[in-house]
Amino acid sequence: MRIALGIEYNGAYYSGWQIQSHRPSVQEEIENALSTIADSHITHSQIAGRTDKGVHATAQVMHFDTDVFRPENAWVNGTNRYLDKQHISILWAKQLDDSFHARFSARRRRYRYVLLNRAVRPAILSTLVSWENRPLDLERMIKGAKFLIGEHDFNAYRTVHCQSNNPVKTIYELNIVQDGPYYYFDIEANAFLHHMVRNIVGVLCAIGYGDKEPDWAKEVLDSKDRCQGGKTASGEGLYLVRIAYDKDYGFSQKAIIPKF
Repeated sequence: MRIALGIEYNGAYYSGWQIQSHRPSVQEEIENALSTIADSHITHSQIAGRTDKGVHATAQVMHFDTDVFRPENAWVNGTNRYLDKQHISILWAKQLDDSFHARFSARRRRYRYVLLNRAVRPAILSTLVSWENRPLDLERMIKGAKFLIGEHDFNAYRTVHCQSNNPVKTIYELNIVQDGPYYYFDIEANAFLHHMVRNIVGVLCAIGYGDKEPDWAKEVLDSKDRCQGGKTASGEGLYLVRIAYDKDYGFSQKAIIPKF
């Protein structure tokens, strides 16, 4: 049987999704809990989008294969019992056929980046939002963002360690809104490169400070050279908030948007 799970987690307490030796990971915690519920070793789970250290998810999707039957609510409630105090929650479970793949069946992915813009750093939200103390100009960032919408080679917006063979991705939406001291960057694309969202935010912030003009976002894009870009924004403010699949799979695909 192939079981799909919807997952929410606070990435501040983990080294990222993927299992790493001697460091806690979201994947390891979930697979260990699932193995307890199944009374069978669960490994090689697959997810829609891998997240880095400190990055959060409100709507991650994963799947795993098992020959052990459990009701869908048991995969949710039972697994959560063993994830208590681990900053991870299983939101839903659904049994699907083998045609479903959490990563390869996904049509779109959506991220939200939350940035607190004020003179003093956050205390309570220090692991949940990014922080910049220099004033930002919203209109300048919106102008810069428009150059990135559509299908482009985003080689200049990914980390040099990115393993993707194809840097061409399509951004369908890139919206920036301000609510008091908070800036929200909402980006939806068919897929993302490693650090792509964080590097986009870094470039747009440089434009927002006035260090660069809005068309610099396009100059960086056209260069196809990561060295021409700005700094990588921190991971704390990044959330994976939606994975879109064909409706035939029959589970909720509504974005779960954090707002402060």
